[in-house]
Amino acid sequence: MVSPEKPSPFWKISPLKKKQIKHLAQSHQLINPMQLMYGQRFGRRPNIPEIKELNPQLEKKLVIAATAMTQFRAKTVAWGLENIPETGVFLIACSHVAQMDVFVPMIALHHCGRRPRFMAKAELGRIPIIGQWGRAMGMESVQRQSGQAIDIEKCAIKTLEDGHPLVIWPEGTLTRDPLKWPMSLKSGMAEIALAASHRLGYPIPLIPSVTWGGTNIHWWRPFPRRHMVLVFGKPIDYSDLLNDPQTWTNDEWASQNAVIELSNRVRQIMEDIEAEIRGEEPPHEGLWDYKTQKRIPRPTLHYRSLPATHHNAQEQHE
Repeated sequence: MVSPEKPSPFWKISPLKKKQIKHLAQSHQLINPMQLMYGQRFGRRPNIPEIKELNPQLEKKLVIAATAMTQFRAKTVAWGLENIPETGVFLIACSHVAQMDVFVPMIALHHCGRRPRFMAKAELGRIPIIGQWGRAMGMESVQRQSGQAIDIEKCAIKTLEDGHPLVIWPEGTLTRDPLKWPMSLKSGMAEIALAASHRLGYPIPLIPSVTWGGTNIHWWRPFPRRHMVLVFGKPIDYSDLLNDPQTWTNDEWASQNAVIELSNRVRQIMEDIEAEIRGEEPPHEGLWDYKTQKRIPRPTLHYRSLPATHHNAQEQHE
């Protein structure tokens, strides 16, 4: 076993085997997310108004190119796509083990007929071609002042308030866990979810997502194609972390304890999903803490097991 104090190079992380994919297929209906997943076959409908808000012609070309690149290097399967609402706002928290973990869930969401937004600094949007491509894929440029992350959080909250779905990688960077498990999350994702839910008046569907397999893709060695698995989990119930609806107009809309609890819930679910995909147990010593760069005990969660659905949340609000 690789020492937990030393990073593991990609060739020392076991790639997904065909045997494990077959094992997962016994519990889940696996489909290829690198194809259009709406229409009569899948029973989904594309969100046409949302698609037209961006640049549909350029976006289509970019998704085709990204799909071809992914299929060239990986055999991708997914489950949990039924958890993506056809309409309405939602927030997705994605794992970030490899760079492919940015492309794969975004491609799948576009193939589901949704056009989520993601945050990026304004400087990126001003780069010729790259900026145009990013905006076509849903990039929201944020003018940061004094390098404060709060500017991005305000923009993300406004995006959700305006009815646009949002994708976040809450670790903030590639996981530093030497064994490639989800590490401690930054607080921004939980703050955005709680603040936007407070302003909209109902808990926004918060969907954990895990992509596994990209860490074994070595671009200078194109073959063999590696197996990748993408999962969209059920929306997390965090209504207990919000104040009573009658008091949601107060400035004190969430405590730091609520932010910490929601961050820990999301991270734990991401770890559980990854453990199922890998067919392995996560380290018993605990989770990898980004600040201290070492393992710490997993926190005790006050978790509500019943997932909240998008429709139920809205019905309760109405």
